[in-house]
Amino acid sequence: MTARRTALVTGIAGQDGSYLAELLLEQDYRVVGVRRPGSVSLDRIAHLLDRVELREADLLDQASIRTLLEEIEPQEVYNLAGHSFVPSSWQRQDLIGQVTGLGAARLVEAIQKVDRGIRFYQASTSEIFGAPLESPQNEETPLNPRNPYGAAKAFAHFTTVNAREHLGLYAVSGILFNHESPRRGLEFVSHKVTDAAARISLGMADSLPMGSLDAERDWGFAGDYVKAMWSMLQQDEPGDYVVASGAAHTVRDLCRIAFARVGLDFEQHVTVDPSLVRPPEQHRLLGDASKARSVLGWRPTVSFDQLIEMMVDADLARYRLTD
Repeated sequence: MTARRTALVTGIAGQDGSYLAELLLEQDYRVVGVRRPGSVSLDRIAHLLDRVELREADLLDQASIRTLLEEIEPQEVYNLAGHSFVPSSWQRQDLIGQVTGLGAARLVEAIQKVDRGIRFYQASTSEIFGAPLESPQNEETPLNPRNPYGAAKAFAHFTTVNAREHLGLYAVSGILFNHESPRRGLEFVSHKVTDAAARISLGMADSLPMGSLDAERDWGFAGDYVKAMWSMLQQDEPGDYVVASGAAHTVRDLCRIAFARVGLDFEQHVTVDPSLVRPPEQHRLLGDASKARSVLGWRPTVSFDQLIEMMVDADLARYRLTD
């Protein structure tokens, strides 16, 4: 009988971590989640707590990471931990660098010393392209980050490339473009809009102040994107992959679909607040996932419209449950 594979997941309590944990359990993994002492809520994985193991470790502490790898003996490590809300990354650039950037380096060093056979996945992001030098962006597009989060992720990305090319480790980066779900934090624009549509439809609010409605994003469903993460570690040879829908939608599209789901015209409720409008974006982040499609056989299964409607439905259910 083949022994169960063990996967170690940092950031397991986040949006992506929760979906990845579900996928790994479906694949009959032993799933061990890493959480920092006193860290975030476990609400997103509450339904999994009897099926996953939680261990404390700190990406700021090299010794704790190495000890954990020695005790757990994983075959795969998925590094999803780190701060992911771009606007607030300007407030704690030192912490962003330490956790999001150097955290990946500490994991790589621990893998190198404990077990070079461990396969390592680094959660990269479209923010490493920042002001992109070409469009759409693929695995060969030069990195050009324009905020502390993107800069820290770029460091982690190159750390992963170096681990693969110079240390000979099985190390990959998944360059994921925006991906959302009902488990997305309310600070993100996608959930801000779907939550407001639900509240307004239930008479709990009247309007939604927004910044520019013309801003565009390449949005997909987080549940689809974690399948690409897992698939990257199942290949014979390691490599980096862009994971994206390949389609750009505006915030206006987002508002229109969300409010239509509850039978409302968004133009009657969404207002543009000048104080929330950022300088015009000169560049589009739009992903080319051709490599993921051809090598991994990956395809998104949830459309943009379906994603937004799913989020609105979940918000409605949440508010009705608390009535």
